[in-house]
Amino acid sequence: MEVTFSAEPPALRGLKARLPLPSRNLPPHEVAIVRGAGDAYALRKAHHEDKIHDQFRPQSTDAAAVFEAAEQARVEAIGANAMKGVAHNLAAQLEQRLTQKGLSKARVRADANIADVLGLMVREKLTGEPPPESLKYAVDLWRPFVEEHAGKDLAKLEDNIRDQASFAKLTRTILRDLKLSDEFDADESSDDTGEGENAESQQQEGEENDQDSQSQSAEADMQEAEGEEGQDTEAEMRAEQTDEMSDAEEPQDGAKPQRPEQPFSHQEDWGYKVHTLQFDEEVEADELCDAEELGRLRTFLDQQLSAMQGVVSRLANKLQRLLMAQQNRTWEFDIEEGMLDTSRLPRIIIDPMYPLSFKREKDMTFRDTVVTLLLDNSGSMRGRPIMVAAMCADILARTLERCAVKTEILGFTTRAWKGGQSREKWIADGKPPHPGRLNDLRHIIYKAADEPWRRARKNLGLMMREGLLKENIDGEALMWAHNRIVARPEQRRILMVISDGAPVDDSTLSVNAGNYLERHLRRVIEEIEEKSSVELTAIGIGHDVTRYYRKAVTIVDAEQLGGAMTEQLIGLFHEDKGHEGHMRGPTRMAGAKHGGHAARRAGAHV
Repeated sequence: MEVTFSAEPPALRGLKARLPLPSRNLPPHEVAIVRGAGDAYALRKAHHEDKIHDQFRPQSTDAAAVFEAAEQARVEAIGANAMKGVAHNLAAQLEQRLTQKGLSKARVRADANIADVLGLMVREKLTGEPPPESLKYAVDLWRPFVEEHAGKDLAKLEDNIRDQASFAKLTRTILRDLKLSDEFDADESSDDTGEGENAESQQQEGEENDQDSQSQSAEADMQEAEGEEGQDTEAEMRAEQTDEMSDAEEPQDGAKPQRPEQPFSHQEDWGYKVHTLQFDEEVEADELCDAEELGRLRTFLDQQLSAMQGVVSRLANKLQRLLMAQQNRTWEFDIEEGMLDTSRLPRIIIDPMYPLSFKREKDMTFRDTVVTLLLDNSGSMRGRPIMVAAMCADILARTLERCAVKTEILGFTTRAWKGGQSREKWIADGKPPHPGRLNDLRHIIYKAADEPWRRARKNLGLMMREGLLKENIDGEALMWAHNRIVARPEQRRILMVISDGAPVDDSTLSVNAGNYLERHLRRVIEEIEEKSSVELTAIGIGHDVTRYYRKAVTIVDAEQLGGAMTEQLIGLFHEDKGHEGHMRGPTRMAGAKHGGHAARRAGAHV
């Protein structure tokens, strides 16, 4: 396996693992956490089969989260039982991960995610190790309910720890015990009874009819248990944990906590499906091209950049002056304590009874900010548009870095024309109707937010490569970029989308409704604009994107892009300086109009 250490969230893709970056002095606790993340990935590669996992994985979000937690507990338990050092590392990593999610602060059942809790209970059954002390209270909130409904099936898990298929079937049974199963549970029951396809379809129909009664029963159980916790404590803890408990299980009806609903929390109801995720990839730009060719492409980009440098650089300098001015410090005068104000000393000489005057240095309000540029890498951007987009992204990344504003540059396209391996798999599966998205996604990281521009500058040359630009599925790319930026620690997050049209993928649209991808894009944009703290803005090249985004500007010529990007950012920072908080409603529309005028002015300069 290829292992890297990064400040980005840990991830495992194929034979490439990204682990947390520890501090320079390597404190033992951090070392254990990093080793635990590596051990968890290694055990998953050794003892987990994706094909079996996908076969039994439930479709609903809540059930799938519990199923995933139980499977991860299984593979980690195999290593923990065999090696004491691995058990120590896994425990450290598990405690740190769940503490970051806020599980250690849970004081009522609604604040403890059932998936996390059940994962800890499965781990306890398989290894005999109790939950970490900081997480024990959260587990005890759910323990009576889980053991009453699924205790017998939990006890059977240990006998099937090395049989993934049998373990998955038992997990599906536990999901039914806890009223978390969905209509696809019929697959497991038919496998258990061996009644074949007819019995499977009959049972699936029966479970579809029983869904309402099951959900009502689950609501009653959860409401009854929550009533026992005490209303005063519940209200107090919810107020403190509004932002931290985004993944917590929602209680029912009148007992809902006072916190905003998270974006994409109901995406399973949108009617958008993906036939397979097997062939999708999230890839670093330098992995798609060898170093020699990447250097040649960057040299070509630099040659083109020299012709446009003047116009965009003037606007970038204007943005830099604005940002640096906002970060300047100021002084408070005539206060009772602080640093002696020597400019007021003549007053003391004139009138010895005059009190001493002090001053204090004060920071101007400037929220820590990160900006993500999401670039459309579709075939219609080929030629001048993608070249200008790469040049503008390059200049803005340098400018914002000088102003201590983190910048991330991402791109999205597909791996193949006409569906690629996803379509081949769909054909091999018998061409089931309405398969959903039917192409292999390729999401490209040109520059990570924590990566300095000097290291990532070559990567932007990849956009000049022939054959890279194919089709575009904007909705899923926007969700990907949004989920990356919300994981950042900065106080203010800005996501700028640069595209030249609506989402287009011939393979998907040939077997679904004509507006299938566009409808999904609209839902994603609506969720971000209404429910997320991320400030979303868009620039359309030769295409009116104002019908999708509330804050957007459309430019006719790609040469106007540099001016439009810079003016949009200037407008955002001006708005932040004028009033604090996240903008909504009419303010966003005003921003869109301002962006339109700015783009026209930029076009006049060009």
